[in-house]
Amino acid sequence: MEGSSKRNTACCSKTEKEKDLFHVIHKVPCGDGPYVKAKHAQLVHKDPETAIVWFWKAINAGDKVDSALKDMAVVMKQVDRTEEAIEAIRSFRSRCSKQAQESLDNVLIDLYKKCGKVEEQIDLLKRKLRLIYQGEAFNGKPTKTARSHGKKFQVSVKQETSRLLGNLGWAYMQKSNFLAAEVVYQKAQMIDPDANKACNLGLCLIKQARYDEARLVLQSVLEGKLPGSEDFKSRKRAEELLMEVETRQPLPELTEILALILMMMTL
Repeated sequence: MEGSSKRNTACCSKTEKEKDLFHVIHKVPCGDGPYVKAKHAQLVHKDPETAIVWFWKAINAGDKVDSALKDMAVVMKQVDRTEEAIEAIRSFRSRCSKQAQESLDNVLIDLYKKCGKVEEQIDLLKRKLRLIYQGEAFNGKPTKTARSHGKKFQVSVKQETSRLLGNLGWAYMQKSNFLAAEVVYQKAQMIDPDANKACNLGLCLIKQARYDEARLVLQSVLEGKLPGSEDFKSRKRAEELLMEVETRQPLPELTEILALILMMMTL
């Protein structure tokens, strides 16, 4: 009997360890509530539609509502239910904590971007920038923890301001408001410069036919003067934009010849 009891205890212990390992490998939270079932459907079974059903149940049951609403919106975006995701956040964000509002805003910005709601995107970005200037960003803290590709890192208020300005600049570009985009990009680069925003600024200047200024900005990327200049995608984009500058800008000799011809025609 005693040996049987020990075997059962060892077996239970092994089963618990296997469960723990399963949750670690699949990054699924422990438990059996609707939120856990939603994450299980999303991450283990790769079944987004079932996951959305369970996320809804979690929200209605008050089970980890902050995470459930945000995660559901992300999954909806993946299955092209973007409009539903936007409406869900607008309708249920009042049930979420104050700490969750910033993450929900970031998800909304991505959703607006995907479905072409540029005006809504601009309004939200401006509101988030106002909160920063009023000292209300990051819930009053100097930094926040962000996540990218499964890794956590710290983001400062300065970095977040520059990122939001960069997003605002790109939104203005979609409306062909290149002057406003230029002002915003310049401000972003003054706060926290990087190669990606430099390329966007270069494109903005090209759209305004200001080729010499665009060339200087893009060359700063290729010369490695900006953070992120070593990134292959940024360098390749800078090279492509420089080629566009060269094809659009008339050669100095040709410009002089054309000017001479025009002058002779007026005589």
